[in-house]
Amino acid sequence: MLRETESESPGAAELETQGRGRGSGGDPRPPGPEPPATWTRAGRRLLLSHGTWVWTPAPALPASRATMALLWLVVFLVPASCTVRPDQDGHHAQLQVLSADPKSPIENFRMQTRSKTLSWDVTGNVSNIHCSKNSNSPTKAQNNHSCKFYVLPKCELSNYTVTVTMANGESFSTWLQYPVQEGSPGAAARGLTCWVHDVDFLTCSWEVGTEAPSDVQYHAYLETVTRTGKKWECPRYSTNELGTHIQCHFQNISAFADVQYRFLVNGTSAESRIPCSEFIAYLSHIEALSPPNMTISCNKSHSVMEWKMSSLFYNMFQYELEIQKGTERPYVHKEDRKTSFVLSNPGAYTVRIRARVRFYQTSPWSASQSVVCHKEEDADLHLWLTPLVIALVTLLVVGCALFLCKRYSVLQKLFPPIPHMKDPLDNNTHSERMLAWESDRAGQEECPVAKVQVLGEK
Repeated sequence: MLRETESESPGAAELETQGRGRGSGGDPRPPGPEPPATWTRAGRRLLLSHGTWVWTPAPALPASRATMALLWLVVFLVPASCTVRPDQDGHHAQLQVLSADPKSPIENFRMQTRSKTLSWDVTGNVSNIHCSKNSNSPTKAQNNHSCKFYVLPKCELSNYTVTVTMANGESFSTWLQYPVQEGSPGAAARGLTCWVHDVDFLTCSWEVGTEAPSDVQYHAYLETVTRTGKKWECPRYSTNELGTHIQCHFQNISAFADVQYRFLVNGTSAESRIPCSEFIAYLSHIEALSPPNMTISCNKSHSVMEWKMSSLFYNMFQYELEIQKGTERPYVHKEDRKTSFVLSNPGAYTVRIRARVRFYQTSPWSASQSVVCHKEEDADLHLWLTPLVIALVTLLVVGCALFLCKRYSVLQKLFPPIPHMKDPLDNNTHSERMLAWESDRAGQEECPVAKVQVLGEK
């Protein structure tokens, strides 16, 4: 029994070949060469069944083909996006741009990491093209074909957008995300910060990621962001109670040039991949200044404050002195570049000082110093008072000596020693004083003379 047949033969472009069969007399096959076993058109299929060609409903597409069709539909309906895959040397990133607008003039979007250049091909009559990173400060493209960035991050995901304005006023935007990392972002070291301190030391500190596995270990590096790409591994770590690195210490920072550096912290674990963390800055911008070292001298009329400032990168500072006299309210005095200050009529006061490098850094305040300048003290008096005292003491000693000598001579004249006769019976003649008798003085003094006769000894 014949079923309803279709005299219209399918076109060659619509044929789907599943096999070949032979026709028979009276078959309602279209004229021409021997057809394949089936034709499909407009949702119906011409099928050879028991030697008879009949039109039947076409079966549904296989699941895989339906899935692919759905994927292509999503591609043309979602906003533009892209993926980044570095090549073997890691210096050129190939990326695929999916744009919802087929009229977009941007083609072959690519990132060249070695030269830090985002480039593309452009078609159509373009008026201007601008690039931006994370929607900040758009910059004009070079020759409408590329944008150069001074620094490309290695760890922080950033959005790079290219906005095209056509000659007719139409505008198109295409964007990409770079870099794409593997692993959980919560496992990376968090709160990474670095600072230069005590003139010649660099310290970087971070915390363990909230989603980091228990066996995570972090390793820190210091590298330049220039094309030379010099890199130094951390020489000394500090750890937490689990032995995980949480601080890195560099010494002899004065040997490093003041250029832009990347402080990189990578993570390792046997359980999963650990994304990296980074901190990019100039060494001079992260120097933690120490307060100036101040010395003070004073008298009743003025007080002289002098200080010295130490820094690895700066030699011109603005200084702020906070001064409080007695119970008065404190006030701030500023000095540019000078390293001394004279305070008149100081009395008793407290002072502290800090240094500032224009718009970059400010040191903490120094410890307060209390100063008491006594009014009776005079610096000029000390210059001549000591020699004067010495001179007076010297004169006093000399005067006393002369006085004693003179006084002894006068007493000797007023009270001369009384002479006495020698006892001939005393053999100790060496102990007696001998006095010469002057014969002429007896008559002058008219002293009576008695004659003594020794009769004998009892």
